[in-house]
Amino acid sequence: MPKASNHPADQGVNNSKADNEPENFEHALSELEALVTNMESGELTLDESLKAFERGVKLARRCQTELKHAEQKVQMLNADGTIENFDDISDGE
Repeated sequence: MPKASNHPADQGVNNSKADNEPENFEHALSELEALVTNMESGELTLDESLKAFERGVKLARRCQTELKHAEQKVQMLNADGTIENFDDISDGE
């Protein structure tokens, strides 16, 4: 059985064939942040960087989808029945 690597360049890079889906938005975002940190370190090989980038794109899409669903829920739950853009809400503060 191969020994798990503790090398920093291997942390946050999913080398398995099947992507393990994070259980929620927070885990997906945390994994994405770790990938970015590892890629910015400059210690990944080209192959590791490409795998990290591919995984990062999948995680970013997952996060975007979950944020869009949350936005839709907020719009539906608006107390007075009107739909406001989030930009309009933040401008009013």
